[in-house]
Amino acid sequence: MPQAAPVTTTPARTKKPALPDEVREPLDAAVADLARGARTWTHLTLAQRARLLDRVRAAVTAVAEEWAHGAAASKGLAPGHPLAGEEWLSGPYATLVALDAYRDTLAALAKGESPLKRVKTDAAPGGRVRAHVFPLAPVDGVLLSGYTGEVWFGPGVSEADVRADAGLAQLTPTESGGVGLVLGAGNVTSIPVLDVMYELIAHNRVTILKVNPTQDALVPVFERALAPLIEPGFVRIVTGGGDVGAYLTEHRDIAHVHITGAAPTFDAIVWGPSSGSGAASTARRRRENRPKLNKPITAELGGVSPIIIVPGEWSEADLRFQAEHVATMRLYNSGHNCIAGQVVLLSADWPQREAFIAALRDALDAAPSRPLWYPGSDGKLAAAASDYPDASWSTDGTRALVQARPGEASALETTEYFAPVLGVVALPGNGQEFLDRAVEHANDELAGTLGANVLIDPVTQAALGDGFERAIADLRYGTVSINSWTAFGFLTPTLPWGGFPGASLQDVQSGIGIVHNALLLDRVERAVTRGPFRPFPRSLAPTALRRSNGRAFSVLPKPPWFVTSRTGAAVSEGFTRFRMDGDYAKLSATLVRAFQA
Repeated sequence: MPQAAPVTTTPARTKKPALPDEVREPLDAAVADLARGARTWTHLTLAQRARLLDRVRAAVTAVAEEWAHGAAASKGLAPGHPLAGEEWLSGPYATLVALDAYRDTLAALAKGESPLKRVKTDAAPGGRVRAHVFPLAPVDGVLLSGYTGEVWFGPGVSEADVRADAGLAQLTPTESGGVGLVLGAGNVTSIPVLDVMYELIAHNRVTILKVNPTQDALVPVFERALAPLIEPGFVRIVTGGGDVGAYLTEHRDIAHVHITGAAPTFDAIVWGPSSGSGAASTARRRRENRPKLNKPITAELGGVSPIIIVPGEWSEADLRFQAEHVATMRLYNSGHNCIAGQVVLLSADWPQREAFIAALRDALDAAPSRPLWYPGSDGKLAAAASDYPDASWSTDGTRALVQARPGEASALETTEYFAPVLGVVALPGNGQEFLDRAVEHANDELAGTLGANVLIDPVTQAALGDGFERAIADLRYGTVSINSWTAFGFLTPTLPWGGFPGASLQDVQSGIGIVHNALLLDRVERAVTRGPFRPFPRSLAPTALRRSNGRAFSVLPKPPWFVTSRTGAAVSEGFTRFRMDGDYAKLSATLVRAFQA
């Protein structure tokens, strides 16, 4: 399916929102600067663009420490907090690895090579082609031992199509994509920067970035990090509230809008307000398919992410480790993530069900405390308390564990709480029967299509065989993570990131189009990530290796992003600094810390 195909509609006539001259005039000047920059961009060769990204990389390296510390402070994390490493990974680390990947793609195209030259492709279920895009460098296998990433293309897309289309707008570098608007996310600090980079590289579109007010304190960091793109007029950064965003979305010289946020915000931009005096006009526009917005829009939105637990025979250590894994999916960044796991789907017939829930409760209680910093979080927690008065809460009232029967889980399954609310829903069955039922439930009952997680021990996976891969193909999610978390897909730049194809302006689900996708691949359907079920040293147990054909292997004792990792902050910073300077001696010290997690 082509990426973000424009939707042809008859736009409604709208009036631009009024802004004071002192606010409006600088915005108009920024858009005019970008219009000139768009022409300049089309004159750069691919090799020049690759070198420009080298300059951006150097600028990001120079501000990385200030970036990570500033982001941690903005989220209420004191210096030395055990979870401060999150801001290294989800800020400068994510940006640096993306810049490296884009730079490699541009360099390959400049030499007349395909970005897929070193990438293995093979068949995936349902007549699909897949490309194995992680790891591509030996160091990736060292830092993220046992983790892999695949891109699956839509049914009927041939390998020849995949290789011919790789490059997107860089196959026609002199064709301008015009001036775009990025409405930046407010929860993860790399997202606005990565969205700007994708607009520029994938679409030849220079960009005005409207920063979410939650990240206003980081604007000076963003300006220095993106200075090599700001100077020639390829990027402008502005601040402001909803009035500024509304003015820019309707600006006549903005050719395209991209937003990372929530579906209600997307709907308000496209159709108008859903409440108040304009609600009747909005409803009429939707009925008549006359959107308020008169230009193409792409979006990465959230949803309710499932965590499917496939029943098997787990040891006590397995139960503890995977409970910590699930707790991380919910508690990372205080749960203020579009990909935070929210609903655990497990088997009512699994003999270890209660033991797993007990381990999960312990993991939630043991994770370090931290503020709920995102605006509106208190209201989301209050809504959960109202929806589920029997929920189990942490002593400080910031984390809830809800056990709900399928018929009572509607609020849990349709409300993206965007806060530390984790639900457990038990479905009947074992083996393939349970897995198929869980996939159907996730597809049909849970809101959104952004990411799904599946946890399964290697012996059970081997027993299911092709049935397991078929079930993965049946999941209608943009990223499916097996024994890993979908955040790994977000952090891996060679993977696409976005909702499952098929959304529309009328039913946006988790968004339209994709981002990241550093190999610039077209007709993408999904990303699939795989990780180790057991950490080191249990991954090396002879019995485990023999019974699982080695698929349990990993040398990581605990991933640094686990909220229960004792050395996660130091290791996350160390991994980022290695990406900055490539110093293997320092990396060795970081790896020692990783083994102390």
